[in-house]
Amino acid sequence: MSAPAPLLPPPEERLTLWGRLRDRLLLDPEWHRVIRWLAPLVITALAAVLRLANLATPQTLAFDETYYVKDAWSLWTLGYEGTWGDGANEAFVTGDTSSLTGTGSFVVHPPLGKWIIALGMGLFGPGNSAAWRLMVALVGTATVLLVYFVAKELTRSIVAAFVAGLLLAIDGLSIVMSRIGLLDGILTFFVLLGFFFILLDRRRSIPLVEYAQGDEREYLWGPIIWRRPWVIAAGVALGAATAVKWSGLYALAGLGIYLVVTDALARRRAGVAYWPMDAAARQGAVSFLLLVPAAVVTYVVSWTGWLVTAGGYDRGSDGNPLLALWKYHESIYGFHIGLTSGHPYASPAWEWPLLIRPTAVWVGDDQSCGTDHCMSVISTVPNPLIWYAGVAAAIYLLYRFVRGLIERRPMPWVYGIPLVGLAVTYVPWLLYPERTIFQFYTVVMMPFLVLALVFTLRELAGRREDPLYRRQAGERTVMVFLVTVVVVSAFFYPVWTGMNVPYEFWLIHNWMPTWV
Repeated sequence: MSAPAPLLPPPEERLTLWGRLRDRLLLDPEWHRVIRWLAPLVITALAAVLRLANLATPQTLAFDETYYVKDAWSLWTLGYEGTWGDGANEAFVTGDTSSLTGTGSFVVHPPLGKWIIALGMGLFGPGNSAAWRLMVALVGTATVLLVYFVAKELTRSIVAAFVAGLLLAIDGLSIVMSRIGLLDGILTFFVLLGFFFILLDRRRSIPLVEYAQGDEREYLWGPIIWRRPWVIAAGVALGAATAVKWSGLYALAGLGIYLVVTDALARRRAGVAYWPMDAAARQGAVSFLLLVPAAVVTYVVSWTGWLVTAGGYDRGSDGNPLLALWKYHESIYGFHIGLTSGHPYASPAWEWPLLIRPTAVWVGDDQSCGTDHCMSVISTVPNPLIWYAGVAAAIYLLYRFVRGLIERRPMPWVYGIPLVGLAVTYVPWLLYPERTIFQFYTVVMMPFLVLALVFTLRELAGRREDPLYRRQAGERTVMVFLVTVVVVSAFFYPVWTGMNVPYEFWLIHNWMPTWV
């Protein structure tokens, strides 16, 4: 009589092929240690290659580089933005900066981003186009590493963090804005850094609230926590974001509100009777004192060059340099609210989710591609799959959030981070439908769209407790999607980096008539 066949575990308890490979690597201490270090290094190396390769192309001032790059050199040499004479662009690309004068120039963005751009030219000179963009490329590469750490902090998963880093590393908008000497990629880094610091604070401070109220009794008030160094660090990061572009203020305000809300929910879970007032009036006041002054000091320090010199625009409008700076800011604010001039690539914020009008930041005239009609273009169109899937994922998370409120069944708290990020980087622009703004401003949204997409892909892949067939189908779908995303990025890379290609090849990248 033959021995009975061994009993197999039910399908729900069996692992998929990917699950077996994942557990074999990540549950082994030695392999886990290797992968924990290797994953971020691989992602960062990939991002660096895509951003630094052939960085000198184009060897001319592209789009608003005509402002920011020259202003950066002026800061490096004068300490403030000076006025440039006629023919400055043509001379600048050869390294000739003699047309710079000491007369202060009216500029409408704070100086920190331009100081960062200036570091590359300080090292390699103004006549090197790669030097104009070097620091922006390095900051863009650091942003990819940062989104890896943010995703890992939120998910506790190396795999999810790797996918988040991969998606941002190969996204076209993120690549282009890391290869051109503009401010928005630098803004993205500091905004995301502020979010990361708030997450680190949440990990540290929320357990302190719950531990302090650890028994079953109800307390009228919870503890006031002053020792929150990560909130101060977030204030510095968000002050730096505001010192690059004023839109960093929205992130500062949004994360301030997020701190109050999360503190309030922690106090409610801990059994604090007056948890709304406790979080808003008591701990909220302390959080404000930790967050906002650090941001203000960082912002004012970024204007040091203007404050300690005498030649900056409107510097002599008042004997008190801080009052003069305030008057200058009134002029800047007046410019921004009145900016309605037309532009062929202008795109109001309502168009952004639909990706209607990407910006061509440079169009070349090189005709050496081997055919009669060639094109060299740098377009800020993102990877369309990442973009549209990210928008859909954000809508899905918003649906989950609203449904959870209605049914009083809260969704995982980590889902709120992409929604908060998108709220502070997108919604404010809807308030200015008449302003001249551009699709590439959405680069600061990309990390949060990527995070929303990663959370949704995890849902799609299935959980361990799901039936085996469900996990197999979900994981295959996710794998096919990721492979397709990589292929699409390879397809678009020439039009993200200004490669000289046949006109027909460029034309098939314009998936909508408005992309031309």
